[in-house]
Amino acid sequence: MDINEILRQIEFSRGAPSLSSLPPDDGLEVAFAGRSNAGKSSALNTITGRKGLARTSGTPGRTQHINFFDLPVEGAARRLVDLPGYGYAKVARSVREQWERTLHRYLETRESLRGLILLMDCRHPLTAGDQQMLNWCQAVDMPVHILLTKIDKLKRGAAASTLAKVNRQLSENWPIASVQPFSATKREGVDDAQAQIAEWLEIPRDEQD
Repeated sequence: MDINEILRQIEFSRGAPSLSSLPPDDGLEVAFAGRSNAGKSSALNTITGRKGLARTSGTPGRTQHINFFDLPVEGAARRLVDLPGYGYAKVARSVREQWERTLHRYLETRESLRGLILLMDCRHPLTAGDQQMLNWCQAVDMPVHILLTKIDKLKRGAAASTLAKVNRQLSENWPIASVQPFSATKREGVDDAQAQIAEWLEIPRDEQD
């Protein structure tokens, strides 16, 4: 199976409301994170080719559990993980702070986590929440791959300028991170995102043939 077929056969495993209910910390996993309105669910659905895999909603902040999805690869377990969105102002402060503690602790302690796909709206990249995520990842030497989502909303020149600016800020402040343009609507950047996931999950080459 190639990476497309592997991703299309992904299955929901469990939703963990707290760190104590996470699945066993073995195998390999790649997590998706982002601000609540960055298009995380749409990106996850587009990358896997499974339209209803992650719930999309007009209400930011809806995903409050850490959701785990299993991939059909022989050997060690392979998972994708959908983390709660952050930065939604209308969520109660106590809830928001609990999410932040959970995200930080997960990134800091999860041994099976091999990389983080970080979603940023290309029109508002590197928010304070995004920078906090990057700082946490850099502190534990966790590689990050940024998807600048909704890139179709920008004209070509503006998109190129935004990508160059983000690249420059990453090289200066967060060298653990890479970045690419992405559009769930136009399916732009899907192949590159899938390739990064396959690399982190160490998908055997014969599984991709």
